[in-house]
Amino acid sequence: MKDIKYLMAFSVPLTVFISIYFGGIFSYTSLLYVFFFIPIVELFTPTHQRIFTEKESASRLKEKLFDWLLYLNIPIVYLVLIYGLFSFAKSDILPYEYFGFTLSLGILLATNAVNVAHELGHRNNKFDIFATRLLLLPCLYMHFTIEHNYGHHKNVATELDPATAKKGQSLYYFWITSVFGQYKNAWHIQMKLLKKKKTSFVSLENNLLLFLIFQGFYLATIFAFLGKGAMLIALLVGIISFLFLETINYIEHYGLKRKKIGGKYERVQNRHSWNSDHIMGRIILYELTRHSDHHFRASKKYQILESLEDSPRLPFGYPMSMLMAFFPPLWFAVMHPILLKVK
Repeated sequence: MKDIKYLMAFSVPLTVFISIYFGGIFSYTSLLYVFFFIPIVELFTPTHQRIFTEKESASRLKEKLFDWLLYLNIPIVYLVLIYGLFSFAKSDILPYEYFGFTLSLGILLATNAVNVAHELGHRNNKFDIFATRLLLLPCLYMHFTIEHNYGHHKNVATELDPATAKKGQSLYYFWITSVFGQYKNAWHIQMKLLKKKKTSFVSLENNLLLFLIFQGFYLATIFAFLGKGAMLIALLVGIISFLFLETINYIEHYGLKRKKIGGKYERVQNRHSWNSDHIMGRIILYELTRHSDHHFRASKKYQILESLEDSPRLPFGYPMSMLMAFFPPLWFAVMHPILLKVK
């Protein structure tokens, strides 16, 4: 029963629904929940490190509840998103509400779409691949899994990885280099895969081309049924969602480097990702915050990710760390002394 705690991941869609349904000052409910309430709770709750026995890991891998908790995000995300877009199209929205609603829907997609897609995107069965793409569609970031799996995990903590922030690099500059760098890399990977399969550019094997068509059709459908304003909101919400994702990328690997040994980079270790054991971020993000173990063994499912003892640790949970990253001088002041102590 203790694993029911992962139901807390659905608290974010609930706050987004409240933001849209009540409007007014409540339009900022999800923003306050994620970036005010959760950081305060994490400041006053102890972190919890955990190592599973082989028997515990085997038992947790057999438990289907963990998978269904992920799949449940698909209808929840789409229902709340459609409700939000419909509300934009059919209601008179005040300017300050407009801002709150848009950020709220962006948070919804960042936490319950992109993040869940990241977990499912490391699995190989056809349903999980389909679910991954369905969740990434409204985020307008369907190329993410290709670059993430074939690029980021291979090149993390090196100069070859645009998703690894360099020491002294501001979040805002990182957004530019990471978004465009990853998209460029995704096309490079896609072309190599097409060449390997001896398939032409215009084919059903060209996933990136298909993704462009799907995302264009998604926006066109919203335009057709709800109008130009709702389509613009869908576009903005998608951009906000992947910028939140890139903010998480920023804090997950900031300043960490792999050494070169004999002209080649050393094997990826848990010390090449920042770890966080802060409880709220852990359960709401399906253990994404135990990122060190994820990169050490990328195939591990979220329910058996562990807190490895020698992993570099963020001083705060993910929401607070993201807030600090929005203010580069503050982020540098906090993280650079810690970075100097990381081996």
